[in-house]
Amino acid sequence: MLGLLYLGLQFLGLRAPSPVISPPAPPGRAEALARSATNRFVARALGSTEDTWTALFAERGQRHPMPSLVPFDGQVNSACGLAQSVLGPFHCPADRKVRLDTGLFDELARRFGAPGACAAAYAIAHEVGHHVQNVLGILEASERLKARASRVEANRIQVRVELQADCLAGVWASRNRDLLDEGDFAEGVRAAQAIGDDVLMAAAGRRVVPDAFTHGSAERRVRWPSVGVREGRIEACDTFAVPDARL
Repeated sequence: MLGLLYLGLQFLGLRAPSPVISPPAPPGRAEALARSATNRFVARALGSTEDTWTALFAERGQRHPMPSLVPFDGQVNSACGLAQSVLGPFHCPADRKVRLDTGLFDELARRFGAPGACAAAYAIAHEVGHHVQNVLGILEASERLKARASRVEANRIQVRVELQADCLAGVWASRNRDLLDEGDFAEGVRAAQAIGDDVLMAAAGRRVVPDAFTHGSAERRVRWPSVGVREGRIEACDTFAVPDARL
């Protein structure tokens, strides 16, 4: 718990390392992303994350190195290794890029009952939230804590990482109400709720074991984005400073 308290204090201090800006995505891929109306909406949502986090960092006298978006189909190489579509969108801290499977929209509709661009935009905002954590040094600090923790404690740390990214997605949504109304945001949150660890375990016919959670329960995956929307502040997302019972 002392380690988590340290991590929480570091988060509130917002000490960012020197930024390294990722190169932009190749024009061909960017153009492919913008072909359909849905994809154009997602491209707009990604642009709004850049505007939002650039402004939030600027308010603190800091520069925000925005990640580039890399669309892929099937599988893709990254500085974090080979990734497949089954993993969904993901952020790689090593190269500061968010990779988005182009089949995400159909998958959200088929598996989670959360169709539409808004759910995909929320998923992107969550991954950009991980990028923000990376810039602030949170991911590195959490990995150090997990390296010397038991498996159960490491899982608990990872849950806080994921819930914080959920909350940061909510902060983004709170500052983009012209892009997402309450119904749109609810659609995105439904996707997060549908992939709560307890829901996935139950759907797989497994016993629900909280100590094995790595992303958080469905209830928590709804609560923390809502905190971000309600507060609209980075500081409100300090999941590391919250006791387990109140997480």
